[in-house]
Amino acid sequence: MVTQSIFEIREAEKYYLLKILANKLDASNALEIKQAVLGLKDKNVKNLIINLNDVKYIDSSGLSAILVAHKVCTETQGIMVLCGVSEHVLKLIKISQLDKVLDILPTEEEAVDAVFMKELEKEFGAEDEFTE
Repeated sequence: MVTQSIFEIREAEKYYLLKILANKLDASNALEIKQAVLGLKDKNVKNLIINLNDVKYIDSSGLSAILVAHKVCTETQGIMVLCGVSEHVLKLIKISQLDKVLDILPTEEEAVDAVFMKELEKEFGAEDEFTE
């Protein structure tokens, strides 16, 4: 597990967990998050869960960091899931219409389940290709 002052990253079986520890995700720290995500891209990470439980405020820079993470996972045919999203943060995500693009689930456990379901779907999809 890698812990920075504003986030920690933990590797699990089929995903990485990025937990934001700061109560704000804004211009003051979004660059650090983007750099961490791009570091995961270098490791060819497919699935990422971002836990925003502690985040009470987000601005456009914070949303940009989340979109970078989403793009990284999409490019590797993976999934990025947000969890623990506060009402204020969710409101801004909806105003920005990013709720139509991002996978958002209430809890970390549900996010983990979503990652495993996505991986199962990919495995079964690959098996279907071989049986035809």
